[in-house]
Amino acid sequence: MRQQLFSHLIFRQLFDANSSTYTYLLGDPQSRRAVYIDTVFERHLRDLALLQELELELLATLDTHCHADHVTGAWLMRQATGCRIGISGRYGDSVVGADLRLDNQDCVSFGKSSLEVRATPGHTDGCLTFVTDDRRMAFTGDCLLIRGTGRCDFQQGNASRLYHSITDRIFTLPDECLIFPGHDYSGRTMSTVGEERAHNPRLGGKGNERDFVGFMESLNLPHPKQIAVAVPANLRCGEPQDGKLPVPALWGPVRQSYAGLLEIDPEWVAEHLQEVFVLDVRQPDELADGVGRIPGSGSIPLNELKARHAELARDRPVIAVCHAGMRSGQATVILREAGFPQVANLKGGMLAWQEMELPVVRGHEVA
Repeated sequence: MRQQLFSHLIFRQLFDANSSTYTYLLGDPQSRRAVYIDTVFERHLRDLALLQELELELLATLDTHCHADHVTGAWLMRQATGCRIGISGRYGDSVVGADLRLDNQDCVSFGKSSLEVRATPGHTDGCLTFVTDDRRMAFTGDCLLIRGTGRCDFQQGNASRLYHSITDRIFTLPDECLIFPGHDYSGRTMSTVGEERAHNPRLGGKGNERDFVGFMESLNLPHPKQIAVAVPANLRCGEPQDGKLPVPALWGPVRQSYAGLLEIDPEWVAEHLQEVFVLDVRQPDELADGVGRIPGSGSIPLNELKARHAELARDRPVIAVCHAGMRSGQATVILREAGFPQVANLKGGMLAWQEMELPVVRGHEVA
């Protein structure tokens, strides 16, 4: 059922454990164009790697509202991809740096797919819900949560307005429309309009507006821990005050893969062999095969690395390499856990090195 439902879209639901925030990637399979919803600053490298690995062109990052519990990754993603930044136009001049000032009934297209914008204020003045063009999926931010709703006690929140946003602009969607919220604190990933209309304890069942407003006014919740940092940063679309981009490493063009591994391209390593230490983690019998070894490389088999990593100097970056870049990826994990500050995996391993016709030594030649 789920495969059939998502067959028209490339869809990924991502999670930030620190703020319990969901980030959503939606892509058009034919054009490879995509949008992100509610990115997180600290997860930028993960989200960028996913785009690159899926070979998607990012057209826009969309924020459902000006968040108070985390900083958006929108500015970082625009710096990396050239995408546009979308947020509610109702925030007016208080938000700087946005390209798309969105409001009710606007449309955000990516390839043959699109999202309808529904203004759903109440948690904040500028809350938006994004609905897929087939009305099968709705991304509700902090407006409607799974068996809950967003709070209404700061950033011009209003319980009565939130009640009408949910009942008039979300509960009017088909019962089977999937609800994907901005957060969940109990491990739940999605719900449906029908479920929330029937079972949401704040406004489901036969409750009315007075019931909802009374419920919300009695919550007395503490303010989010990050509000003093997050709101000002999000009014700049996530741009740091110093304007600097975070990078995985300062010593070379290291990238973080979606799996979380730090990788570097063979060409750069070949040009900087005197500045790095190449550690081959293949078994001894593999070093004499036809693929060869990288000149100047050292050797510690992966299964011995935990016991022998103290043999390695820490004054140069360590580039781990194996046959195809898989075992060496685990070697970088072991070395980072051991406290090595400059580590990367040779992307593609010796197979990629050989395909690029980079220098090797074979057999008993001196490395």
